[in-house]
Amino acid sequence: MPQISAFRGLRYDLARIGSQSNVVAPPYDVIGPELQQQLYDLHEYNVVRLILNKDRPGDDDHENRYSRAARLYREWQRDGVLFAEGDPAVYVYHQTFTEGGVEYTRRGFMCRCRLEKFGEGTIFPHEETHGGAKVDRFKLWKACKANLSQIFGLYPDPENNAQELLETAIRGQRPIEATDHLGVKSEIWPVTDVAVLTKLQAAMGGRPVYIADGHHRYETGCNLKEEFAKEYGGELPSDHPANYVLMMCVSMSDPGMLVLPTHRLFRGIPSMTAEELTAKLGDYFTTEPIANGPKHAPQVWEQVELDGEQGTLAFFTASDQQWTLARVTDAGRKKMAEVASEHSPEWQGLGVSLLHRLVMENLLSAKDAPAPKYVRSIDEVVHGLIHGDDVGRDLTGQMASGGRFELAALVMPATIDHIRDISNHGERMPAKSTYFYPKVLSGLVINPLE
Repeated sequence: MPQISAFRGLRYDLARIGSQSNVVAPPYDVIGPELQQQLYDLHEYNVVRLILNKDRPGDDDHENRYSRAARLYREWQRDGVLFAEGDPAVYVYHQTFTEGGVEYTRRGFMCRCRLEKFGEGTIFPHEETHGGAKVDRFKLWKACKANLSQIFGLYPDPENNAQELLETAIRGQRPIEATDHLGVKSEIWPVTDVAVLTKLQAAMGGRPVYIADGHHRYETGCNLKEEFAKEYGGELPSDHPANYVLMMCVSMSDPGMLVLPTHRLFRGIPSMTAEELTAKLGDYFTTEPIANGPKHAPQVWEQVELDGEQGTLAFFTASDQQWTLARVTDAGRKKMAEVASEHSPEWQGLGVSLLHRLVMENLLSAKDAPAPKYVRSIDEVVHGLIHGDDVGRDLTGQMASGGRFELAALVMPATIDHIRDISNHGERMPAKSTYFYPKVLSGLVINPLE
């Protein structure tokens, strides 16, 4: 495990904001214009004004959404809206939510984690990243000199020993509570007891960390560290806060740890019928028509989940409104091994890998097609297929454009084991191979870098 440490986080003064629920927000990359405005209207001190300030006419290199965020960040500290923790703390973080009619509580803790470049230590990425998002976060964090949102890291701990140390420490203490726009309840407890923190560091010793969410922010932290180092002649003092990044750490064995799928909606590819799709898939997949019409997506997804296999995909062809269930064959696996020979068998067997490398790039010859729209819920799949694309941010944080989606693909999520095994090979999964729900909230604690 990389070095973790307690820190004097910045938190909201509840006397100034009334309720923590008024000021929290999901990560910037899942905030569309409508939600952004809702959060702006919710409270004048909502953290969205820091993590995703609005563009304005006339913005330039000196006055823009990054400079406005930095100005507000300084003003809120000056005015006591944000205050620094009295003693260095680690923040226990619980999220209680409902998925599939079942209530879960995911438990973790927020701390500073010493930065390591990927490939040079025991912090491992699991997905590919997009350059634009890293540039955006770099500008913001540099302007504010703070980590405004946390990285989500997973670590192996079969007995959950590290978390249980903290659970014992907070027993009987009242948490700070917030409920987000999706109804997810968040609770945090600052833990400042030096003896507990020392035991936590020992319990985490030797454990690797796998980035679950926030790859762009982690790489931004590394880039910002190098930027700050220039001010010190090339190397930061070992205790400088820019050597660290704010991280939410969750045990891979936590009962509330869920990995959900991210489905794909494609445009910019030739229109085709289910029959034409089947012909292109050839002997590499067995196929069967399963339903007709976008509204049958929930039943189609039930069948994919029932199979429970990475090699089972479901496709919707807009030309004839047909759903097709496709299961990879031995010939398909052999072909995948040929076209992705640079990757491990674990990577080759992922549903998202089969979809993008075997199907889209090779069998459909759509390697140069625009990136798909990534959506989490089946309801979003139905909406997208019926109505096209509402203008807004998709799961990559990019602005989406309207128009019909020619093809949809439902795909099983990668598992925690996949993340660990593929990361240990030094590989990265295709973008959006996983969706960790719920998202960790911004606005609970901020990590200053000064």
